[in-house]
Amino acid sequence: TGKTHIAQSLGQLAIRRGFEVKFEHTNPALRHLHAGRATNLWDRRLNDLAKPAVLIFDAFAVREFTPTETEDLYELMIARKGKPMIITSARAPKEWYKLFPNKVIAESFLDSLVNTSHHILMDGISYRTNKRPGRASATAPAETSQAVKRARRAA
Repeated sequence: TGKTHIAQSLGQLAIRRGFEVKFEHTNPALRHLHAGRATNLWDRRLNDLAKPAVLIFDAFAVREFTPTETEDLYELMIARKGKPMIITSARAPKEWYKLFPNKVIAESFLDSLVNTSHHILMDGISYRTNKRPGRASATAPAETSQAVKRARRAA
């Protein structure tokens, strides 16, 4: 559906307007933050995620969060102090709650995140489906491909 593409485009617009933007895939970013605990780099890594004006977390809530990831997400939200985040997810926000093992932290984190955000629902098939080899039009969205076919038949 192009969730990542839209998030990156919004990030690029913010950069063009002079803001610092950081794009991260959620799971690797949380693993990197967690690994900082063992090397005493956790504070530095948290600050690296908290610093930019806009943080983009791609592929949020793909799987259940660990207790440490839950705590890290909560600490990140506190450290960002209301700075904008762009989150892409294949799941609806109402499904996120069950992915957090600590329900108290989940409630606080999600209440703050979901209730102070704008939601854009993108309902449709994966954009990558249109890029599969062997498709009639490897670069056009499915609707465009269908329109092209209809126009060719009419001509």
